[in-house]
Amino acid sequence: MATFLYRLGRFSFRRRRLVALLWAVVLAACAFAAVKAPTAAEDGFSMPGTESQKAFDLLDRRFPGGSSDGAEARIVFVAPDGQKVTAGANRSAVERIVADVAAGDQVKAALDPFSTPGAVSKDGRTAYSTVAYDTPNTDLTEATTEALEHTAEAGREAGLTVELGGTALVAEQEGGGTAELIGVAAAAVVLLITFGSLAAAGLPLLTALVGIGVGVASIVAIGMSSTTTTLALMLGLAVGIDYALFIVSRYRTERAEGHDAEEAVARAVGTAGSAVVFAGLTVVIALAGLAVVGIPILTSMGLAAASTVVIAVLVAITLLPALLGFCRRAVLPRAARRAEDGPARHAGDERPGAGTRWARLVIRRPLAVMVLGVLGLGLISVPALDLQLGMPGDEAKSTSTTQRRAYDALADGFGPGFNGPLTVVVDLKGSDDPKAAAARAAKQLAATEGVVATTPPAFDEAGDTAVLTAVPATGPSSAKTTELVRDIRDEARALRAGTGATMLVTGTTAVNIDVSQKVTDALVPYLALVVGLAFLLLMVVFRSLLVPLKAALGFLLSVTAAFGTIVAVFQWGWLADALGVEQTGPVMSMMPIFLIGVVFGLAMDYEVFLVTRMREAYVHGERPGTAVVTGFRHSARVVGAAAVIMIAVFAGFIGMSEPMIKMMGVGLATAVLFDAFVVRMTIVPAVLALLGDRAWWLPGWLERILPRVDVEGEALAAGKAEVPAPTAEPASGPVRV
Repeated sequence: MATFLYRLGRFSFRRRRLVALLWAVVLAACAFAAVKAPTAAEDGFSMPGTESQKAFDLLDRRFPGGSSDGAEARIVFVAPDGQKVTAGANRSAVERIVADVAAGDQVKAALDPFSTPGAVSKDGRTAYSTVAYDTPNTDLTEATTEALEHTAEAGREAGLTVELGGTALVAEQEGGGTAELIGVAAAAVVLLITFGSLAAAGLPLLTALVGIGVGVASIVAIGMSSTTTTLALMLGLAVGIDYALFIVSRYRTERAEGHDAEEAVARAVGTAGSAVVFAGLTVVIALAGLAVVGIPILTSMGLAAASTVVIAVLVAITLLPALLGFCRRAVLPRAARRAEDGPARHAGDERPGAGTRWARLVIRRPLAVMVLGVLGLGLISVPALDLQLGMPGDEAKSTSTTQRRAYDALADGFGPGFNGPLTVVVDLKGSDDPKAAAARAAKQLAATEGVVATTPPAFDEAGDTAVLTAVPATGPSSAKTTELVRDIRDEARALRAGTGATMLVTGTTAVNIDVSQKVTDALVPYLALVVGLAFLLLMVVFRSLLVPLKAALGFLLSVTAAFGTIVAVFQWGWLADALGVEQTGPVMSMMPIFLIGVVFGLAMDYEVFLVTRMREAYVHGERPGTAVVTGFRHSARVVGAAAVIMIAVFAGFIGMSEPMIKMMGVGLATAVLFDAFVVRMTIVPAVLALLGDRAWWLPGWLERILPRVDVEGEALAAGKAEVPAPTAEPASGPVRV
């Protein structure tokens, strides 16, 4: 691997104009294809195999044109204190507004609350109108949503409180691209501080932008929806900067060791480039593994992001060495540029930096440092034992949004369960007496504990399908509502046994419950697949059993600590005011899978970048403790800079008002903080110091069957492609430097 990448780096340096031109052509071609590609339809949210999805599919078949996936809006009217919405002037204003909405484009129906049973609260102060659209919310035109918002303004002018809710309202994109701009700005500052050179700071940003440009344009060109680009854009920027940062840093080190520009580029790509390739493979494994969950949109996002990571790797090992050929001196530190005619300055001549001093401190007291780090993360992880998954809805939004105010108004007027009604679909084809079976289902549903109201069965034209609505006594995110859905599904067995009819529960609340369950069920298989494959990959990279095991266990420590932080903030309310969290509740169902996938990839990046330098020093003859210090001297600054950049990028999302985005920002920022600075830069060197030579031990039979990839550049140092792996007898006890 090192020899191949060495030759690739040298070729890219020598043919830098050709390589740069080829990438420019690729970028232009992808951009042209993306511009010419027809607008892709947004991915519909589906969950094959779940009961709620089966019910939706049945509705689509039995009620053609019913548009079970069509957008829906609720217009909530609240009369002033001391008045009723049914009073003359108030009633006239409501009827006029509903009539105006019903006449709008894409509207299938708008129900008059005064002729709809149960649409006016018992105290007469609150009423609502349900607006059904004939297309999904992603296909609603801007004119349609503006018309809906205009009607709300008209109602307020009439003296009513009018709020809007439902799927027709697409959340506003807060400061489109703001988080990404914050991330790029933070990256530029950190890179400039790290390298002390505008050229060295600019190259990682330039290559990262080229990578995400090609990746995102390709995604759009092949017809994938815009929702799949979110993760691709975020991770493409993250790893693109990381990979270039590592190679540029290695190039500067090689120049400091006295190599000319061409040789330094070739060696940087051969050694650091090898680490980049394998780090990229771990990220791809984590992202592609999202297919295990079985949710199509998550699979698409994972594959799209994985392809962008592959492109980032290719850019780092081809375009970056070409660009280094154009600015071979400009990326060096100012002192090195001034001393171009002086003697070579070796890395060992430098005064020990913070990374070296920290590594020496850790290996002097490895056991104490390791125990302190593990106990600290363990303590932070304790709240994760109370992790509750759900799909927070409008109740979790800021009170400044009309959706949240509509939710609260309906809960006050009709009860908390009104915001999460259950749609019950009864398939009567297996019943001898469909109407009797539907009546029995309605009676059974009304008698279920936790149901406060039901609607009569509504039949399709063939009379073989009935639809009922049940209103729970508790809110959509309540654990009691989850239990209610399970009770109704359990009771469906008795209905089938007695009548032959099949009863299915669906609706937004049931869908959210099914999503939570599906993600929970997929969590262990996903972890086993991703960690298992990465363990095998790292075993090949490091020629060790204990180093990959340590890497996996360290990741579990950091990710559980991140879960603990999320639970403490978003479920328990710790620091909620400081972070702008207005409503505590369950953690978003997809958060664990999403967090594990992203953090695992970044964690393995840091592991590979840091430990490959330690392994390289060990392979080249240094004692284990000295190798740890050497690895830190060369990599700690780079890994720290990469982590700070990622933390800044993710922290930018914390300021958003959307609770799901805020939750992702907190989770990802804290996970990177824990993994990079506590696990990789504290616990890892302590463990390696305790293990000594045993850290690099591999059974002989396994040594013989594992492919040799030479990530350390051993063949480059020896001047040939194949060099036998070093053998060392395991040593016991902590090592000293």
